[in-house]
Amino acid sequence: MARNTASVVKGVGAGLIAGMMFGFAGSAMLKENKKYRKKAARAMDTVEDLIDGVKDIFTK
Repeated sequence: MARNTASVVKGVGAGLIAGMMFGFAGSAMLKENKKYRKKAARAMDTVEDLIDGVKDIFTK
């Protein structure tokens, strides 16, 4: 049981470190390139529309 818990904690830690590395790299790309910022903004708008659509389906 303790060995499984340790493995889970190590996995979560590795995931957090990898996520932070990708986040830093992504933010650096967005600062440097206007094209990436525009694409990221468009992708966020699309995801927001999708979430609103799903929300509307469940509220009706």
